[in-house]
Order: sequence, then structure tokens, then C-alpha cells
Amino acid sequence: MIKIVRADGKAEKEFLAQLSRRNGETDKKVTGIVSAMLEDIRTRGDEAVKEYTAKLDNANPEFYEVPREFIDNAEKECDGELIAAMKRAAENIKDFHNRQVQQSWLTAKENGVILGQRIRGLHRVGVYVPGGTAALFSSVLMNVIPAKIAGVKEIIMTTPPCKDGSANRDILAAAAIAGVDRVFLCGGAQAIGALAYGTASIPKVDKIVGPGNIFVATAKRLVYGNVDIDMIAGPSEILIVADETANPKFLAADLMSQAEHDRLASAILVTTSSELAEKTDAELVRQCAAMSRREIIEESIANYGGIIVCDSLDDAVDMANGLAPEHLEVCVENPMEYIGRFDNAGSVFLGNYAPEPLGDYFAGPNHVLPTSGTARFFSPLSVDAFIKKSSFIYYNEPALREVKDDVVIMAENESLTAHANAIKVRFEN
Repeated sequence: MIKIVRADGKAEKEFLAQLSRRNGETDKKVTGIVSAMLEDIRTRGDEAVKEYTAKLDNANPEFYEVPREFIDNAEKECDGELIAAMKRAAENIKDFHNRQVQQSWLTAKENGVILGQRIRGLHRVGVYVPGGTAALFSSVLMNVIPAKIAGVKEIIMTTPPCKDGSANRDILAAAAIAGVDRVFLCGGAQAIGALAYGTASIPKVDKIVGPGNIFVATAKRLVYGNVDIDMIAGPSEILIVADETANPKFLAADLMSQAEHDRLASAILVTTSSELAEKTDAELVRQCAAMSRREIIEESIANYGGIIVCDSLDDAVDMANGLAPEHLEVCVENPMEYIGRFDNAGSVFLGNYAPEPLGDYFAGPNHVLPTSGTARFFSPLSVDAFIKKSSFIYYNEPALREVKDDVVIMAENESLTAHANAIKVRFEN
């Protein structure tokens, strides 16, 4: 079912090269379509948003803005065990992200100079929640809770209506648990445009976060600069590093857990054991037959999945750092020994009993992660994503006099004489 490649310095590089091809340039046709939509929304506002929603989602929403009582009552209409699980997950997410909070600070020097930094939450954030092949209520918790902890004053959520025009009750329940302020039933690029530019009904936000399809991702890329965004996410991916002690049944299950996301998802195992590779392949065939999203899994693994057999764990570590995966599982005999060696990964899962879905839903770390190798320089969504910082400076006259010549010479050597003058004028007789 899955390709097995023996690393020899060439074969694995040829195999991995195909992963970069799945993340090629955004389709120019999609960019053109989305650009036109965004301009239409900028011009016609709510009218255009509603038209696109009816056309593209094949639904006429029961409400444009979901009444507050519907949000507050959503928990009562959902499965009680699911609500309890959501609340326990929310507590874990809060506990993890509360540890990320930064404090404003101030320092006063002996010469009277005062320097500092002020930190506060953004005023308004838009959260996009997909409602396509899977209604991702977990994304509500992961995007909203850090924003609330950061001190964001207002959170606006957009999500596509169900085919019957109603709001997904699980998504509304998650919104209530996480603390969303307002919910609008619109999806796709039109929702991103409404959040970015504002309409008569939907307020303009400062930042847009949340996953989506290629149209949503393209819209986020195009509105960036007018508003901030979390990241431009590519297809989901998992890389598992395993030695001969790993369980092939677990490995196959974990590979499929990412492959079922998307036909473009990537699921790769790097192992030092040829026997483990063969057994994992057999487990994939056996387990996949019972999966509800079997066709997606099979296509994803056929095109972008693989098992690479390498000579040593050192080689596997180097390969992982080179790929910089979104999710990295470390299924080796002593996983804690490797924490400091994996420098490029969105989230690292250590040991045989920390599977990737644990992070997707429950453990606490954020599941909004950098993809397509961007973990080399991007970080997971965090409280930091929802704050802004301002520095402040106070100098008295003696303190400025002490440093004025340094400032003037630097300004004059950049030919910025007005800068220099702003210092000199304060000390003219």
C-alpha cells in the first residue's frame, strides 16, 4: 500500500522531492477568482457575502448572525459526553497557553532614563472555522482560547452554514465554551473578505486565524497587510521516526490519522528497521479497510506517503530536521533523549503513547502548526499571536545631553540632517 524506500543518499532525496511539488505555487486561476471575490465584497459588502454563500455553500442560512441565545443554548443540544470532553480539553488548552503570557515591563536607570515595553491584546480577531468535509469544532478551542488569554477584546467567528441552512451545533457549543462573542454563517473566501474589510454587519478585524481550503488560504494571503493572519497553511503532514522497538500497529494508525485529512496530506515513516517497515505496510492495508475516509487515505498515501529505511537514528534525526514537519512523532526506545535534537518541527510527540490526535484535540499545546517545511522559521499558534507590543522611552534633559553627540554623529552620517537637528535644537543657547 505504501512505498518503501531504502536510503542510499539518492533514493530518499528523489522520493522527498515530490513533497515539494504538492506545495507548488498557488493556482493562478484560484488567485484570479478570489481577487475578484474580495473586490466585490469590498464594494458590495453583506449583499455580496450572502450571494456567494448561497451559491458556493448551496445553502441559505437560517441566520446571517447567529442569535446569542442559540450560541448559549448549543451545549444542551449536543451529545453530553462530547461537551464534557470539550470542556476537559479546553481546560488543558487554557493551562498550557496561560504559561505563555508575557508581562509589560519597565526599567529605570540611575541617570533618570526610563525604558519599557507595553503588551496588550489585539482589539478584534476573526476566527474562521471550516464546515466542509469535517466540521472542526476543535479548531474553535485552539484558536479562540489563546486569543482570550491574550486579552483580545472581541472575537468574531465565521463558519459555513449546514446544507439545511442551520449552524453546526458542535461548532456553536465550542464557541460558547471558548468564549466567542459573535458568530456569522458564511464561509470560504467571502468570509475572509468580510472579516478583512468589514461590512455593515460584520466588523473589520485586526487579525484572521483558522484553517481552510485553497480558496480560504488564498484569500488570507491576499488580504495580508490589510489585516494580520496566523499563517498560510499547506496540506497536513506527519513524520514518524521509529526504531525496532516501535509497534507497527500504532505506526500505521498514526500515519492514517493524518492521511485522512486531505488527499494532499503527507504521511511518512523513517525507521532503522526493514522488518518494521514491512509490518507497518501490512498494518496499513489491514486497518485502512475499516476507515470511513478510506479513499482519501489511500490516495494520500499512494501519492505523498512513504516509509524510508535508513542506517541510523542519527540519519533519521537529520532527515526530520531537513523536512521540518508539522507533526513529528518519536517512537524510539528512549524518546526523551532526543528532545534537544529535533530543531525543526511544529509539534513533537514523544513515545508510543503520545499519538498525534492527542495533540489535535486534548493535550493542551496548539494544533495550529506550520506546514510545508516552514517549521524552520515559524512557530505554532500561541498567545503571542494575539498580542501587540509598544516600547516607550523617557529621557530627561541631563540624560539626553549626555548622549546627544552620539545621536547627532550617527544621524549626520546617514545624511539625515533633520534627525540631527531635532537633537541639536534642544541644546542651542
